[in-house]
Amino acid sequence: MEDHYSVQYDRLDDEPLSVAVADAVATFRDKAVTELEPLHYSINADALERLFEPRADGLRSDGSVTFEYSNCLVTVTADGEIRVEST
Repeated sequence: MEDHYSVQYDRLDDEPLSVAVADAVATFRDKAVTELEPLHYSINADALERLFEPRADGLRSDGSVTFEYSNCLVTVTADGEIRVEST
């Protein structure tokens, strides 16, 4: 297994960021999303969405959040990268 997995998230897409995070972790762990614990056990998914959603003055240009989810360390950055690493 690779030591990390990275995917670019389109912040203007209709797919919720929380779904993209769960998909990235499932891909990294080679599991179905339904085999993972619910994301909200690890982070407030609504707050995660609000942190990176488009704002009135445009997209957030900097910042990141890192949290543990399903035995992985997940980092979401303002430029749309979702990085998953082993803990």
